[in-house]
Amino acid sequence: MKTYYVYILECSDKSYYTGFSSRLNIRIIEHKTGKYPDCYTFKRRPITLVFHTTFSNPNHAIACEKQIKKWSRAKKEALINNTFEKLPNLSKKKFDNR
Repeated sequence: MKTYYVYILECSDKSYYTGFSSRLNIRIIEHKTGKYPDCYTFKRRPITLVFHTTFSNPNHAIACEKQIKKWSRAKKEALINNTFEKLPNLSKKKFDNR
């Protein structure tokens, strides 16, 4: 059975990059060496792998990647830090009470 990965990299500018791969180790090396000059991480190296999770279904992995990409920085950091109990509150919309 093939394994698929969703991963989060922390870039040198402290931004996060979320990606998907079936070859995590190779993909991380590609990010670190700047194999793809048009990639988001190319000008933000060095990068650090701060989170990854595995899937057996590529469609589930791609859906997860797309979902995480829409998350706020605070929500990504809760995932990275394994503070899952914070995720529901970070998902709530904040309304201006004027």
